[in-house]
Amino acid sequence: MEVPRHWRLKKQRYALVGEVCPHCEAKIFPPRDVCPECGGEAKTTFQFSGRGEVYSFTTIYNPPRGFEENVPYTVALVKLDEGPIVTAQLTDVDAEQVEIGMPVEMVTRRLRQDGDERGVIIYGYKFRPRSLAS
Repeated sequence: MEVPRHWRLKKQRYALVGEVCPHCEAKIFPPRDVCPECGGEAKTTFQFSGRGEVYSFTTIYNPPRGFEENVPYTVALVKLDEGPIVTAQLTDVDAEQVEIGMPVEMVTRRLRQDGDERGVIIYGYKFRPRSLAS
């Protein structure tokens, strides 16, 4: 993903900002113009708690370009407490420790670096086990 797009998605990537449908109260992430539940217009901003649980997961050994330095790493479907399911990398946990139903929380971490050692560092959300919370 190019750097300008990361800047446009900053609220989503750093704070899990989505939307709530004013018609049916469905929580929506990522934000979209139409509610997937009722089809109504959804433009009301909603701040997610960043808390949830592992719904499913897998460990990546052959990563896409730009993520080679992270191998192996675990990617999970995280069901947020408010309902939506998001895809995210897990951090601060070994793959053998991950289990379905494990409580997790969002943290902002480095995703990758764009270009060489002088390139832009791109940050975004990952999830860590909730027991590590300070």
